[in-house]
Amino acid sequence: MRILFGGERYTAELAWTDLAPVLPGWEIISCPPGQVIKHLAGVDAVCPVGAWIDHAVLDEGSFGLVHQFGVGLEKVDAGRATDLGVLVSRVPGDQGGNADSVAEIAVLHLLALSRRLAEARAALAEGRWSSRPTGASLHGATVLIVGLGAIGIAVARRLAPFGTRLLGVRARPGLGGPAEVERVTGPDELPGLLAMADAVICCAMFTSDNAGMFGTAAFSAMKPGAIFVNVARGGLVDEAALLAALESGQLGGAGLDVYAREPADPSLALLRHPRVLATPHVGGLSDLMFRRTGRAFGANVQRWARGELPQWAVNSPAFRRGAAGPD
Repeated sequence: MRILFGGERYTAELAWTDLAPVLPGWEIISCPPGQVIKHLAGVDAVCPVGAWIDHAVLDEGSFGLVHQFGVGLEKVDAGRATDLGVLVSRVPGDQGGNADSVAEIAVLHLLALSRRLAEARAALAEGRWSSRPTGASLHGATVLIVGLGAIGIAVARRLAPFGTRLLGVRARPGLGGPAEVERVTGPDELPGLLAMADAVICCAMFTSDNAGMFGTAAFSAMKPGAIFVNVARGGLVDEAALLAALESGQLGGAGLDVYAREPADPSLALLRHPRVLATPHVGGLSDLMFRRTGRAFGANVQRWARGELPQWAVNSPAFRRGAAGPD
């Protein structure tokens, strides 16, 4: 059987062929994200990685499974997949190590911006000990986590030992949050909580309903000088409004690991702003995530190959296309 990954490698150090031990009997091939449709011959399963698995790709292939190596399925046309009998699945963040890895990047960004790491390093390099920056401690700071899924919860559990006051916003506030979060509300109360927070960390799931939720109104509602960190999806942020808020001084800094368009253009004014810490969507790229997600991913693909229903499927086709038969 053959599985196609819509990205040439996991990282510079790790190749998709390194998953061979958890995919016995499978031929593992890969291609650039924009060339999936050219590599579908003989493919039984597709892993999107960062590629679009749209109407055209689904219609062109004969594969019966789309399985993400992680959580994000916003580039997969799950509706068309269902019509064609293609199962769509993923590995939840709390099952594959993704949530833990992304949470670490969120804390890294927040600490670096709060303690003004870039300015401190510049002062050292230039011998300006008399003008070292004054950092802000997380102890006693109020941090608002927007999105309390697996990543948001992992962020909360890492920030609590710093002595932070944690607030949360989630689409279904009735689900509550971890004990570390003092108060959990719905999106309707977001403006009031933004005004209370010294830092805001966006961990929300991206949907068509919340695109651009962090725009001019949200940044204006934030406490002057607050820090904004986004480790969710770039589509949640109006990047022009974010740049304007930084340039006006309304925001004290921004940590970005995700962007509206990826790969991000390094010449963008937002990425070059002196109070922006930008990383190239590396939140989930850790050895931990590769090992844990790889095991769960491999077991689920093998489950499908045996004709069983894979775990964490997001659709339920009336029939199944591809090599796998019915249960």
